[in-house]
Amino acid sequence: MTLRAFWRLILVIGISLWSSFSWGEPKELRIIHFNDFHGFARPHRPLGFKEEVGGAAWMASLAEHLKGEKPAIFLAAGDMIQGDNWANLFEGRSVIRLLNAMRIDAMVLGNHEFDFGPGVLGQRIKEANFPVLGANVVGMDGIRRHVVKKVGEARVGIIGVITAETPLMTHPRNVRGLKFLDPEEVLARELEGISKEVDIVVVLSHCGYSKDREIASRVRGIHVIVGGHSHTRLDEPVKVNDTIIVQAWEHGKTLGVLDISVDGGKVLSWKGGLRDIVPSRWGPDPEAMSIVEEYSRQMSQLLDTVVGVAGVDLDGENVRERETNFGNLVADLLREVSGAQVAMVNGGSIRRSIPRGPVTLDSIYSALPFDNYVVTLKIRGRGLWEALEHGVSGRGGGRFPQVSGIKITYCPQGEPGKRLREVRVGMEPLEMDRTYLLATNDFLAAGGDGYSSLVQALDEGDKMENLGGALVGGSITFSDPGRWVRELLAEKVKEKGTVSPSLEGRIMEACP
Repeated sequence: MTLRAFWRLILVIGISLWSSFSWGEPKELRIIHFNDFHGFARPHRPLGFKEEVGGAAWMASLAEHLKGEKPAIFLAAGDMIQGDNWANLFEGRSVIRLLNAMRIDAMVLGNHEFDFGPGVLGQRIKEANFPVLGANVVGMDGIRRHVVKKVGEARVGIIGVITAETPLMTHPRNVRGLKFLDPEEVLARELEGISKEVDIVVVLSHCGYSKDREIASRVRGIHVIVGGHSHTRLDEPVKVNDTIIVQAWEHGKTLGVLDISVDGGKVLSWKGGLRDIVPSRWGPDPEAMSIVEEYSRQMSQLLDTVVGVAGVDLDGENVRERETNFGNLVADLLREVSGAQVAMVNGGSIRRSIPRGPVTLDSIYSALPFDNYVVTLKIRGRGLWEALEHGVSGRGGGRFPQVSGIKITYCPQGEPGKRLREVRVGMEPLEMDRTYLLATNDFLAAGGDGYSSLVQALDEGDKMENLGGALVGGSITFSDPGRWVRELLAEKVKEKGTVSPSLEGRIMEACP
């Protein structure tokens, strides 16, 4: 071989190697995400914040900017259409219009998507210009198990899963006939069919951060979990085994961004975090702003009426952790209107604080967004003890109780089933064989949030059934399906003029 031929061969080999290397260059993409929006389309100032945060029009503006920097996909991790009055008064139609304008690429169902019933949810799914996912939901038309999207040079497989506990987190009538399968089992099956078709697998999960960690530790082949449900603020992504987990807090206050590089089915590098949505820092997106203002005008016509004054801040932020004055106010209201001895509501039924000052229908309806009404039932002392034990065992979750006519002492670190130390009704210890009248909301009376002992309290043959919206049963002594709890609170505030509830030591911690 001549010297010239040798160098020609080297050149050919070099070009071949360069071509192969170029063909296998890493694929870059950006995942933009948010979760647990709950219809908070307008900027708002939560208790303890110095300025307004959130605002969908500002989120949309930031998302468009982020999309312009590199190939990107925009994902919503559930609980979008229910929560704030801006969503509830229109049964989520306003939110779907907004998400269409924001050009999201996919959304997974959250448990609160079912709160208006399957008929309304089915209509919202039809109105969406994006795929709505729920691989582990059986019996709901219009949803998809997964979707494949081309993002730049990368093919992205997106599988959606929702918490299997959804039937406990909405009224039973809203999920009748539906099944919610175990997310891990469903994901294992979905991965078999999609992994070879894509460069990266993203699980869009409305299961909560703890469950997402379990999934990442047990199910192989997931590159990224974009999470929701637990309202967790992950300022930086968390890696469990080979899976990156992200979640972006709640109520449109932040937007999550994850930049990722993949090649050969593996993640080569990644970097991510949260961007706070602060309206004072940049301008809104005009199209999104137009939609927000359109529905805000309609809402204002209905809800801007001032009904009274809050003499103190009404704390709706800590209702899942401890006694709050707002929780006391609502529980007292249920006991008063029903004539019951004791009352209990789930902390998760209270969604916002009301600041000191004028109280509008808007603020009350935002704080109590669910269509719940008052039910009073007969219950043995042991059944009430079991219900309260179940409630305090869920500290940090929606089932944590707010009470009236009762004083509870419990140990948060106690053994399961043994956290309660003492329960007093009025001034007397709870008697296990005595029958009490308990006021609660229809959600808990039907076994919502796992309160099975309330359902068991009903007489045999008189299990709770929904008949045109009214609950009936031999053990029920009061039921008022014609008025929501929020309407009763508005009437109470108007009647009193000023409300100033306080903490009274109704729920106390005591560990040995």
